[in-house]
Amino acid sequence: MKNLFSTLLKTIKVFILFTGCTILFYYGIMWLNEEYTDYHRYDEPKGSAIKVTATGEDQDSAWLNRLILFYLDGE
Repeated sequence: MKNLFSTLLKTIKVFILFTGCTILFYYGIMWLNEEYTDYHRYDEPKGSAIKVTATGEDQDSAWLNRLILFYLDGE
């Protein structure tokens, strides 16, 4: 009887520990979600930002340059 009670007590301790860690993880994820909900990644940059890409590129050789760049980078 004592062995059964000891096993039951250990099982309850593990269950309480698991439940506590699960609740802590859940609220941690919810906190991160709230933190990044209003984070606007695609807003226009502020300050003296410049455009990186050139728009006046020749369209006939653009695909060839892209293909060569693809082969050189290996992607």
